[in-house]
Amino acid sequence: MSRLEAKKPSLCKSEPLTSERVRATLSVLKGIVASCYGPSGRLKQLHNGLGGSVCTTSQSSALLANLSVTHPILKILTTSVQNHVSCFSDCGLFTAILCCNLIENVQRLDLTPTTLIKLNKHLLSLCTSYLKSEVCGCRIPVDFSSTQILLCLVRSVLTSKPACMLTRKEVDHISTLILRAFLLTIPENAGDHISLGNSIIVPLKGQRVVDSTVLPGILIEVSEIRLMKILPIKKSDSLKVALFRVSLSGDLSDTGEGSVVVSYGVSLENAVLDQLLNLGRQLVSDHVDLVLCQKVIHPSLKQFLGVHRVLAIDRVGAALMEPLSKVTGTQPIGSLGSISPSSYGSVKDLCTAKFGFKWFFHLIPNKATVCSLLLCNRNGTAWDELKLTCQTALHVLQLTIKEPCVLLGGGCTETHLAAYIRHKTFNDPESILKDSGCTSTELQLITEAFCTALESLTGSLEHDGGEILTDMKYGHFWSVQADSPSIVNWPDLLTRCGCGLHNSREELNWSFLRTSRHPFAPLPCLPHEAVGSANNLTLDCFTAKLSGLQVAVETANLILDLSYVIEDKN
Repeated sequence: MSRLEAKKPSLCKSEPLTSERVRATLSVLKGIVASCYGPSGRLKQLHNGLGGSVCTTSQSSALLANLSVTHPILKILTTSVQNHVSCFSDCGLFTAILCCNLIENVQRLDLTPTTLIKLNKHLLSLCTSYLKSEVCGCRIPVDFSSTQILLCLVRSVLTSKPACMLTRKEVDHISTLILRAFLLTIPENAGDHISLGNSIIVPLKGQRVVDSTVLPGILIEVSEIRLMKILPIKKSDSLKVALFRVSLSGDLSDTGEGSVVVSYGVSLENAVLDQLLNLGRQLVSDHVDLVLCQKVIHPSLKQFLGVHRVLAIDRVGAALMEPLSKVTGTQPIGSLGSISPSSYGSVKDLCTAKFGFKWFFHLIPNKATVCSLLLCNRNGTAWDELKLTCQTALHVLQLTIKEPCVLLGGGCTETHLAAYIRHKTFNDPESILKDSGCTSTELQLITEAFCTALESLTGSLEHDGGEILTDMKYGHFWSVQADSPSIVNWPDLLTRCGCGLHNSREELNWSFLRTSRHPFAPLPCLPHEAVGSANNLTLDCFTAKLSGLQVAVETANLILDLSYVIEDKN
């Protein structure tokens, strides 16, 4: 009989943030995510010491998915960021770094958690109200009659992921393809409620990035040997399609639970094959031209259909079922019984295509919002990172349709927002104090901690020891290379601000970001006409960054409010 161990009591720790171990752990996590931030962020390699795959990335989605954390506080933080990324795809590192900065900064203040949380909420409300307002100086409306802003947005996503290993020419090429793929998913006759289509990313590793392309419809990979055995379909009109999600292999594993009763002397295999051939006869009599199956088609059924000039393609996979249903207009068939005529669909044409060393069937739709992005990169590691980045960029474009505006990137939104909050709380503290029940001193302390957290976030964009400045007119972010002379004429050393909107030849005064300065009201950005004509702007997704800001503050408040951590050690 096995020995029974006595149940261990739960381990209870009070005031977890006062623990030096917890502070050190949070500092390590902040160092990891902060070192990945921005176009010059450092890559991380994550692997299991016992073997397995190696992940090289600087993206929060891949980083946090492969990073094992055990402390409850770290789990709260990483789970919050992962939930944000699962909904918005972008600004995961922004969220994680800002949350760590907020916790780190307010820990130095001798204030109660209740006061900290209450004022953090007020400052967050001040930020969101300003970012959503028409007078916001870092918010740019998107004009969908021009692709310039959208291209800048996509390009900003690509350049922020150095593990993609793209040259400037390759970034421009992929940016154009992503935008084209996105536009192909928008229906031509869109009403009040737009239902976007799908962009399917098709892998082609080991090829040049500039060989990537976008095609309307769906690409289905097929071996060259199979391709040579398939009879070509020649029709002037559209092709009739049947789409099966049930296996056509004759295997009884898909019959469900329960028992199968077989009469004596009856061959179960032959009975199933007869049923499959009867299904084939119905498809032929219904003049079906193309049969697509998620799983496997029995060789005898495939041969029968081939003899009657019906093309059968199997093993298309679960991921393609929904796009295939959209492209063909079919209802996926889930049984081997009689097929309803309404289940059939059609495609405009079917042809074969070769890209690199792979052959594909290309299903060309009559009218659909599905396209295939054939994505190439030099090796598997860079391709995996590029695929994640393209998915992020496509999602960001979808979010921009819902909220047709973008935020200035490159750290300029954060420094501008910090300047606005400082000025607002310095000149109009009563608007916050009357509802919070806090003193003016407490407000100024927490405001400084909050703004410093935003500014420290922009400091994470500089990984080579350079200095960070902000101008005293627009409140934008400016970076200076390391080892620059201490006394210098700044316009000779600076070029453009982080977002690329302003140049150093304007009448500006600069200040080091980490030095104290008198609060000032940052001016709005250039007129919309000038913004629209500006090239190579660095932009951020409005919806993703706004959500990241909210998640960072709310998660920091949750962690600051923890009084006990109770762990069950059994």
